[in-house]
Amino acid sequence: MATAKKTTVKKTLHKSHKKPQVESFKVSKESKPFVTYRITDQTIYWSILLILIFGLALWILQIQINITDMLNSIKVS
Repeated sequence: MATAKKTTVKKTLHKSHKKPQVESFKVSKESKPFVTYRITDQTIYWSILLILIFGLALWILQIQINITDMLNSIKVS
């Protein structure tokens, strides 16, 4: 009995080495001026945050003044 040899076929994949094309940046026209004085949502958020920070600073300052007055009154007695 003669055995037939199986023929093997090797597939080779050729990878293409195409480099992507590089495009330079293009200057676009501004849709609105860079310096604008417009009230936006962020303006409102930052204003609320600023008011809270100033309020907390005044509250802490008032507490410090009250503690200093209390310590001075104890010291005098």
